[in-house]
Amino acid sequence: MKYALIKTFGVTALAAAVAACGGDSSSGSDSTASTGSMSVGLTDAPVDGVSEVNIVVTGLVLQPDDGERVTFTLEEPANLNLLDLQGGAVEALVTSEDVPAGDYSWMRLQLGEQSEFSVLTDEGGMENLRVPSGDQRGLQTSGFVVPAGGEVSFTIDFDVRKSLVYPPGQDQYLLKPVLRLVDNSEVGTLVGEVDYATLNQDETLGCNYEGAAYVYTGTVTEENLTDLNVTLTGDEAETQPLVVVPINQDAADSLYSYTAAFLPAGEYTVSYSCQIDDNEASDDLTFVGTQQVTIEAGETTTATTIPSE
Repeated sequence: MKYALIKTFGVTALAAAVAACGGDSSSGSDSTASTGSMSVGLTDAPVDGVSEVNIVVTGLVLQPDDGERVTFTLEEPANLNLLDLQGGAVEALVTSEDVPAGDYSWMRLQLGEQSEFSVLTDEGGMENLRVPSGDQRGLQTSGFVVPAGGEVSFTIDFDVRKSLVYPPGQDQYLLKPVLRLVDNSEVGTLVGEVDYATLNQDETLGCNYEGAAYVYTGTVTEENLTDLNVTLTGDEAETQPLVVVPINQDAADSLYSYTAAFLPAGEYTVSYSCQIDDNEASDDLTFVGTQQVTIEAGETTTATTIPSE
């Protein structure tokens, strides 16, 4: 969907950007330029257990390291079901817009003031969704760079699986946003298949459901793989899953498949578990099919089918 935009930014931001310089871009750059072209899309890491997670986005705010904020306001609020944005699907929010070049501290999704956020469960029940301070603060990402005279395209990966919780004693879902900001020129896609019918016959696994693929940054040994809820710091934080994507049955095939999109180029460990992983509690999961994969920018990498023959 294409949204009409109203863009505002201060004179101070433009003046500061005249001397700013950006990084390399595939289209080349002009170090004398004061602006760069930017596009931003929104995607969602897959989740299971619910069929809709509905939010209202009204705009996008950019905060330069040195200068006034740049605001893009949608003429009409975007009513989005985040679960429509899975498996690499993207909702374009800003397309080829000129902004001051240079370093930015963050970008923020503005949410509809007093909006009715909601969750539709797989059982068909509609539940309220509370976003603490969401209508005042919005949903904020990390920093980024807009190259002077060049073009850059970003995707905000909204990890709903990690973000959606139902706290004990509460009567509604709570959204604690976990967002990754990625440069589209630096990411690739991981796909794979799981023979769930075979694995489900292995009583030692104790499968609770079809399961999910866990993707970790770098090389992680199977005994160090962790669930969603674990809290680690420093070098140990690398053993936390970057993304967890459910496997889905293909009607034309007995195998189940998964897709993990927008992974920065590099080395990863992928494994599979079929135990329920509650992101509000620590779970002792059994992993199988652990393997290392290499993601290249702009390419799709296929993992070895689990279990391997």
